[in-house]
Amino acid sequence: MTTLLTDNTCTLANTSHNSTLKKCQDNLKPQVTPKPEAEFSPENIILEFGRELSSSGCHRFWYKYFTFPKISTLLKDFQIIFERDPAARNWMEVLFCYPGLHALLLHRLSHKLYSQRVPLIPRLISHLGRFFTGIEIHPGAEIGQGVFIDHGMGVVIGETAIVGDYSLIYQGVTLGGTGKETGKRHPTIGKNVVVGAGAKVLGNINIGDNVRIGAGSIVLRHVPSDCTVVGIPGKVVSKSGQRAEVLEHGKLPDTEATVIRALVDRIEQLEEKLQTIMSDTR
Repeated sequence: MTTLLTDNTCTLANTSHNSTLKKCQDNLKPQVTPKPEAEFSPENIILEFGRELSSSGCHRFWYKYFTFPKISTLLKDFQIIFERDPAARNWMEVLFCYPGLHALLLHRLSHKLYSQRVPLIPRLISHLGRFFTGIEIHPGAEIGQGVFIDHGMGVVIGETAIVGDYSLIYQGVTLGGTGKETGKRHPTIGKNVVVGAGAKVLGNINIGDNVRIGAGSIVLRHVPSDCTVVGIPGKVVSKSGQRAEVLEHGKLPDTEATVIRALVDRIEQLEEKLQTIMSDTR
């Protein structure tokens, strides 16, 4: 009987000790506040999907090499068409019938692969884009967001070319090199630049922001910001401190006509002076 009471007393003491120890341990644990539920939005869904892909071993290769560009960049490429092309009437027409948009989408994918040094595949994508759209963009070219290639047939953009945000490029434009030199050999185009139809910008030159390049011009030298360039070779004919309108090619000055007009006026003045001198001598 004495032994039984002693055992029960020990058991009660141990139980009391264990409960006290457990309370102390609970007090020492850091208080974890529950995280608020993530906001239900397309951005959060895309981020969560990206985390799932990156955490899965079988999808790491796909996630590393075949991730598309940011959704915001693609949306700006799409929206800028409605702002700059009066012929764009609805989103289905733009999505299915604008080769400039298709060429940019394919280029952004090929540029992603090219930057990861994936062999052959980027050039194949670029070649397919050239076949279907008539626009040739090397996978190494860097093109900003909101760039609009209007019509685009015959546009060529070289490997080391850089095109700034919200630039406008018309058909037949070439952003190319001048020889077989290596390294940076193609032009750098600033933001909000308008390159007219058939214009050629050649060599490792810098074109500033808000520059307008007239149709058919050949630009071989650096151009400062807020200028208008026309002619062969291209010359700066005007400089304003404001952003140029994007569709005012019909108002560009004609430098050749200006020079010819000045020569004709000068010849007329000389003829009048010659007639005066001849009449005085008689």
